[in-house]
Formats: sequence, structure tokens, C-alpha cells
Amino acid sequence: MTISAYTVTDPVAAHGEGPVWSARWGGLRWVDMLAGDVLALDERGAVRRRHVGAVAAVVRPRMAGGYLVAAERELLLADTDDLDAPLRSLGEAWSDPAIRMNEGGCDPDGRFYIGSMAYDAGRGRGSFCVAEPPDGRLRVVLPEVTISNGFDFSPDGRLAYYADTTTGRVDVLDYDPEGGLSGRRPFVSVDPAQGAPDGLTVDAEGGVWVALWDGGAVHRYDTGGGLDAVIDLPVRKVTAVAFGGERLDRLFITTSALNVDRGEQPEAGALFAADPGVAGRPVLPTAL
Repeated sequence: MTISAYTVTDPVAAHGEGPVWSARWGGLRWVDMLAGDVLALDERGAVRRRHVGAVAAVVRPRMAGGYLVAAERELLLADTDDLDAPLRSLGEAWSDPAIRMNEGGCDPDGRFYIGSMAYDAGRGRGSFCVAEPPDGRLRVVLPEVTISNGFDFSPDGRLAYYADTTTGRVDVLDYDPEGGLSGRRPFVSVDPAQGAPDGLTVDAEGGVWVALWDGGAVHRYDTGGGLDAVIDLPVRKVTAVAFGGERLDRLFITTSALNVDRGEQPEAGALFAADPGVAGRPVLPTAL
């Protein structure tokens, strides 16, 4: 099945990533990652922007109210949902300026996971970590990853899906509330001619929607790993996906303009959406 995408905004981001819908926020937020900005889409379709530092890698709601931002090498917490709320740092997670935070998400029990990567995308220089409550100290879960990307859970919370982009795979892991993640194994491999797996989200039926970097598309894989839907986009660097809207039945898609000829791809960096005929699930918040 082929699904059409349509533009929601102008090309407002140099490197759009990490869309997240929260009814508490009143809509969608995402990041212009390497500009260090969190973006918010209001009900009229206007975009607000808040600068948080050199990098804004991930934004997630907090269980207690407010939100979390993963910045270049630190986690930042806001105590209210206002986009411009004051941010406090949980401290520098590491000192190496060549390594930055990239993508992450939460497990069903509120733990926040964050991946890292080298600015030069050096192989094996990143890691995938969990931030342990209450202080947010990072513990490595998966060492020696390269470009840590999409992360989400099955509807029953028993499986986690994760992509290290340079492997060309989406992997699946078992999840246990006490033991955490284990048993990493391949879920689906993407033909390099179709792009590389970037951000992902899981719908209410367990289908896995994967943004394809340099592939100009989003793929949906069923629970067995079979490709059953494709969303084609007019730009190549598709970065991440998230369900939103009042009924969580609209799929938002972020894109990048990094090293793109805007003459050839004038909409690179725009926010897109599609109506896939299936609903998503509410975003998992963090307990931090």
C-alpha cells in the first residue's frame, strides 16, 4: 500500500528530528537538532522556536509535568509544559566534545534512554544509555554503536525496537520491568538502495513505521517484519515519525536539509504528515 504525504510547514528546520505529540502541550514538538532548537506547532499551524544549546536531540514529556530535553552532553528538565519554561541541567554526562546525544525515548516504566554518536559518525564511538531515576545518571545499555536512532515499544510493552542506522537494520529486544532490555536481534534489514533506518514509531496494531534517511520514504513493517505500507516524500533525508492529532491517527514526519541542494529539494527541512489509516499510541513519558 502506498500512502501520500503532504506538507504541514515550510522548510523550517536545517535538521528536523524527533517529533512528539502530547495533548498536554496542545500539539506537536520536534527539534532542529544541530541548531539546538525545540520547535512547537500551534493550532493555527504557526511554528514557535526555543533555543536550548548547541544541540537539541530529544524532547519528551515528564510524568510529573514539564518536559525533558536531551542537549549536546546533558539532560535538561523543565518543571512546566510551557515551551519557554526555565531549564535546569542534570549535569554533563561525559566530557568528550566529539560525542553528542542523538536520539532516544522512554520505556513503559518511565526510564529515559538516550543514544550518542560522534560528530564525525565514527564507527562504534557511540553508546545507548538509560538515565536512572532520580538523578538521571547514565548507564550504558548497548556499547559501541555508531548512529543511535529510533526507539519505541510494542503495544503490550514487551518488545522494544531500536535502530543503529549504519547497520541498515531495525533490531528488536525483549523488555522486562525489572531486568530492562535484553536479547537484541534483527527485526528487519533495509536494502541500502532504499535508504537507512532512522527514527521510528510503533502503532496501536504493533506495526513499526521507519523513516528512511536518504530514502525519501517511510516504511511500515508488520509484526513479522513484512513491508506492508510505504509513504513517499519529495525529499530524500527523512528522519523521524510520530503519531499525533486528537485521535492519534495522523503521522507526522520530520526531514533534514543537511548537505541538500534546496534547488533540487526545496521542501527539505519541512514537517510533513500522512493519514495512514491506523492510530498510534500516546507518547511514553519520563519519570525524571
